[in-house]
Amino acid sequence: MNTTTTTSSPDRLNQEYAIYKPNSRGQGAVIRFGLNREKACVFVDGAPQSGEKQFDWENKITMKWGLSDLGSALAVLQGRIPQAKLFHQSEKASSACELTSRDDPERAPYLMTISRQTTADKSLRKVTIPITHSEAAILETAFRAAITHLLKW
Repeated sequence: MNTTTTTSSPDRLNQEYAIYKPNSRGQGAVIRFGLNREKACVFVDGAPQSGEKQFDWENKITMKWGLSDLGSALAVLQGRIPQAKLFHQSEKASSACELTSRDDPERAPYLMTISRQTTADKSLRKVTIPITHSEAAILETAFRAAITHLLKW
C-alpha cells in the first residue's frame, strides 16, 4: 500500500510532506520533508518500516537541506540532471541522499535513498523509497515554495 500524506495547518510554523511506502515484507520506509521557517531550511527524515504500517521514528535519519541541496533535487525532478548526490558531514556522522531518475517503465520514475554513517562505530543506516510521478510533482512544488521562502522573495 502506497499512501501520501500532507500535514499542515495555518498556525504551524513548520509544514511537512511525507511519502509512506510500507510493504507486506516489512521492508518499506517513509521519507518526510519539513520546511523549518525558524532555521531557514528543509529537514528530510527517513525511517524504516518497523511493523505493519508502522515506522521506526526513534532511529530516523535526518538531513538539513539548504538552497544548494534543494536546487540539486529540483534539477532531477525537472529532468535537467539524472541524479543528485547530496553529502553532509559532521563530527558525529556523515549523511547522504541520492535522488535518481529512472527510465524503466515497470518501475517508479524516481528512487530516493537517505543514509547515515556514524563516525564512532561506522554503523550505517539506510532508507530507500520509490517516488511516483504524482509524488514527484508535489515535491517539485514544495521545493520551489521552500526555495522562494528561503530566498525571502
